[in-house]
Amino acid sequence: MSTKHLLDKEIAPAIEAFPPLDISLETLEPMRADRSMTPEPADAAAAGVRRKEIHAPGLKAGQPPVRCLAYLPETASQPIGGLLHLHGGGYIWGSPEAADPRSVQTAAALGVAVLSVDYRLAPEQPVPAALDDSYAALAWFHRNAEELGVDPSRIAVGGESAGGGLAAALAQQACAIGEFPICFQALTYPMLDDRTGGPEAPADPLTGEFIWTRDNNRFGWSSYLGETSPQAPCVPARAASLAGLPPAWISTAALDLFRDENIDYAQRLMRAGVPAELTVYPGACHGFQMATEAQLTKRYFRDYLDALSRAVGSAGRSHASESDG
Repeated sequence: MSTKHLLDKEIAPAIEAFPPLDISLETLEPMRADRSMTPEPADAAAAGVRRKEIHAPGLKAGQPPVRCLAYLPETASQPIGGLLHLHGGGYIWGSPEAADPRSVQTAAALGVAVLSVDYRLAPEQPVPAALDDSYAALAWFHRNAEELGVDPSRIAVGGESAGGGLAAALAQQACAIGEFPICFQALTYPMLDDRTGGPEAPADPLTGEFIWTRDNNRFGWSSYLGETSPQAPCVPARAASLAGLPPAWISTAALDLFRDENIDYAQRLMRAGVPAELTVYPGACHGFQMATEAQLTKRYFRDYLDALSRAVGSAGRSHASESDG
């Protein structure tokens, strides 16, 4: 059953032109090598942002350093807030470079430090590698907060798709350990539940036609989990309790395969007493932001920046116009 008629008219052309993602062990490496889906780096200097590569020590003995891209606003009044960003890609591909324009925009618009993590990918490195790398980056952010001019009590975590799921997992782990606090979660159609699209939870047939399908989801999760049984925090939806987690902003799309697991997670947060804001964008699907000029995309980025601004402070900058680009 086609759901093309349900797509927002401004979004539909970009989505229909996007080639289907036929993901398998045979196609994964060529996909990673294909840079056509990676945007050109932003002009960070023109935006008043200093971009630099850092390497955080691995979390455990024998683990490699974690490469990150740091984005530091040049003129913001210190102390500033921070965002630990985790890129999307189904846990199997992607990089901080893919999010570079938005990382620059976020740092410039809000006057916050952004640390974007190049975590290890499955299936070569299944759980808990990505979560270990994310926690190592969070630890580095906190330990270097003074040098960066960052208020460690105002460090948020966020990401899109698998990055959103990893951000939710990191929030659960950080909360359980209690060493490096996270003040906020900004989750964009997060990948939270390994059961979605399978026999246990086939999901609404009106979801999952575009970009990230049921087949892709099963491959992503099986690659990520490897031989490990699915459990929290690596599978955030399987957590027995969400009590005590930081406040969250969760956005999802009406035609996204993750829609119902996202709504359920937001409801569980609310029932656990965690402040949670949920937005479902009508006529949108996974990856709808590739239609950069669509009004719905511009609305999403305004909402995203507004949520982060309220959580980590904006240094008094106006970001409404910048989020329209």
